[in-house]
Amino acid sequence: MKGADIVPVPASASASPKNVPNACSALARKHPSASSSPARLAQFSIAGANGSWLQAPSALVRNRPRRLGWLVRSAASGAGALALAGLSLAVVKLFRRSDPGGQSGLASDRLYQGSALLSFSLLADSALEHYRGGYSNPAMFVGPVTGLLTLSVSLFKLARRTLPARVPIYAAAVVVGGIGLGFHLYNVGKREGGLSWQNVFYAAPLGAPAAASLAGVFGLAAGELERMEAGLSPVPRSVAATGLGLVSSAALAATSAEAALLHFRGAFQNPFMLAPVTLPPLAAAALAGTVVKSTRLAITASRTLLGASAAIGVAGAGFHAYGIARNMGGWRNWSQMILQGPPIPAPPAFTGSALAGLGALRLLEMADERR
Repeated sequence: MKGADIVPVPASASASPKNVPNACSALARKHPSASSSPARLAQFSIAGANGSWLQAPSALVRNRPRRLGWLVRSAASGAGALALAGLSLAVVKLFRRSDPGGQSGLASDRLYQGSALLSFSLLADSALEHYRGGYSNPAMFVGPVTGLLTLSVSLFKLARRTLPARVPIYAAAVVVGGIGLGFHLYNVGKREGGLSWQNVFYAAPLGAPAAASLAGVFGLAAGELERMEAGLSPVPRSVAATGLGLVSSAALAATSAEAALLHFRGAFQNPFMLAPVTLPPLAAAALAGTVVKSTRLAITASRTLLGASAAIGVAGAGFHAYGIARNMGGWRNWSQMILQGPPIPAPPAFTGSALAGLGALRLLEMADERR
């Protein structure tokens, strides 16, 4: 085989470890340059108990048909991303109200959808990450349970079902998120080196528990908009629009900051890793600017950038699934790679925050129309 270093040796050389020196001597006689250093000699391996040959693994790598495998993995990941996008659109359509109850109802739907996606991200991500940590602290069960409760409430509200425990559940989620931030900060600080880049990269993610607080805030705000539409809320629409716009803008900026930290840890080895650290911050800045001075151009720009940020959340889940496929063993070793690879439930947080921003934008438009 051209380009491969093959040296015939006795069959017993590969059958018994004690004959490895003899095989290496044969290799050194065949390739004097290989004996120039132990590191060079160590690049070669004995293989084939019945094949009686000694071959350099580098030749095997050069002759491996990798391009076809790369195309297959890329096609499978693209199909998975499209399927995930279709599933997300189907879920949103399924839980969209047939009669949302006016423009405030449309805005509240966006907030409930944002709360549901943030809750799903919290539920799946915290369940996986805390499982990887062995649930060493009983408080680690609180995150997944909170995500499950807020997800259930949001989906029930989108299906026009009433739940008497809606307000307590959302309020508890806000508190749980704040406490979780404290726990994660403590986890980083107690490690050797304290608050260092090494610990920030590899310890508990500092911003992850904020998803619980955001899901609770958006759920409570959606309920207040429903009361506003019924004439039962004393909060002016302009005040609600300003507050929601600023909170949604901060949510997008914070989510992007966490993605920037983890993608920097991954050395931005894929150019698409720049997308969640560029478009969402632009959307956050545009939304905050629209809150300060609402113009038709500002509203159009904000809506476009928020829509792009929502799409990044869906596409990011597909890219993370592809990232798992690229790890050793890929999806055939899913039980390990799903814990060690990029987190699939994390990117939908962009979609949830962007949907809440679209709801705030709808309120801003309504406030402008009534002036």
